[in-house]
Amino acid sequence: MKRVSTVEIIHNFSVHGDAALTEPIIVTKGGRDRLVLMSLERYDALRHAYDAVHSKRAERQRSPRRILLAR
Repeated sequence: MKRVSTVEIIHNFSVHGDAALTEPIIVTKGGRDRLVLMSLERYDALRHAYDAVHSKRAERQRSPRRILLAR
């Protein structure tokens, strides 16, 4: 993934915004990774995957559990 400073993003947002449509860009501040600039399509796909995983987890937690006691 490409890394770009915050200053570079501010000065050339349209260039980097267009580039982020094909590949996420890590935005740095003070040499440290801070943000990720990505297409809405990619964000939606990640959000959908996240929601699917967490809805399954919540469903498992809601289902009644049977406790078997040894006799």
